[in-house]
Amino acid sequence: MTTPAEYVLRLKTKLAISSIIASFNVVEEKVWLDRGYVRIRIALNNGDFLEAAEYFVLQNDELTTRRYRYQWMDRERRKLRKRWDNVEHFPDLSNFPDHIHIGKEENVEPGESLRNVDELTSSSRRTDLGRICSISDHKS
Repeated sequence: MTTPAEYVLRLKTKLAISSIIASFNVVEEKVWLDRGYVRIRIALNNGDFLEAAEYFVLQNDELTTRRYRYQWMDRERRKLRKRWDNVEHFPDLSNFPDHIHIGKEENVEPGESLRNVDELTSSSRRTDLGRICSISDHKS
C-alpha cells in the first residue's frame, strides 16, 4: 500500500528524473492520511509549460485519482496545446467525464483516462506530450 505522502514523494522524484522535464515547482501540496492534492508547474525541456493538478484518495489500500487537470501550453503560456481533465461539463461525450481540449477551449474530444502526471509525462508511455518533448528541435 502506498500512502498519499509516499505517492507525492515518488511523484516529485519521478518528475526530477524525467527526460522531458527541465524543472518543476510544487505550487500546492496537501496530504492527509486518506487523500491528497498536488498542483505542480512544469517547464518542459522544449520550453513548453505544463500545469498539473490532482486530487487523489486512498480507498481499499489503493490510491485513485478522482479529479485531474493537465494543461499543456506554449512557452509564453498563451497558446493551449492540450488540456486533459475530467471535469463533468461534457456529459454527451463518449468516455465521460474524461476529455481533451485540443488547441482551443471549445475544441473538445473524448479522452482516455489519465490518472497521474507521471503517466502523462512518461517518455515510455509515448503520449503526444512525451513524443513531442523528446524531439529536441520542436518549435513553439
